Amino acid sequence: MELDQDAAQRRRCTGIAGRHATTAAELAHARLKTLILDNGLPPGSQCLESELALRLGLSRTPIREALVRLQQDGLVAITPRHGMRVLPLIAADMREIYEVLTSLEPMAAELLARRPDPSAGLEPLEAACSAMERAIAAREQLAWARADEAFHLGLAELCGNRRLAGMVMQVWEQSHRARIFTLQQRPLPTRSTTEHRHVLRAIAAGDAERARELYRRHRRRSGGELVSIIERSGVAWL
Repeated sequence: MELDQDAAQRRRCTGIAGRHATTAAELAHARLKTLILDNGLPPGSQCLESELALRLGLSRTPIREALVRLQQDGLVAITPRHGMRVLPLIAADMREIYEVLTSLEPMAAELLARRPDPSAGLEPLEAACSAMERAIAAREQLAWARADEAFHLGLAELCGNRRLAGMVMQVWEQSHRARIFTLQQRPLPTRSTTEHRHVLRAIAAGDAERARELYRRHRRRSGGELVSIIERSGVAWL
């Protein structure tokens, strides 16, 4: 089963829950948010409304409305007569986010392993692991990041606890932006790929305690690595 690499893109929070953008302002918000989360507009970027309107092929009015929403999302700061500035990634914020994920996601792994038939329905996670392994072999870090994200989101969606999945999604945007920002500054994530495969095997074997512990260690290690890169980069001072 081939991994749909656009799956995570389609699931992204664009502020339009459960439906497609239907107005120019919603479209502007969705497209600008994607640019920011994927670091097409990296931390510290400054743009005028007119520049963004030209880039997206929209008028300035929906751009202005979208910027107000993005400011409410905590992604930009609006400066009168100077457009907007993309807010920095702050290491302290990311540390808190990864503490949340380190608490929640191991429980998702445990819940999957405790099902009556723990090996059933794991095709999305298997596809994600295989895609990560192919990406490592090809040294394609962006493809790896997409597969990694598919694994983490798939785990939350499959665990059967809607509230847990919802809480994971609440902090997804900033964690995604940080992962993409640090992608080229990290070593090739061979170790993370192996750790994902070991977690999946523990889930499929119904070993709930091992699945939970392996995932906790993975999240703690990878989160610490990411926060350290942000601290060294000085991006919080942009």
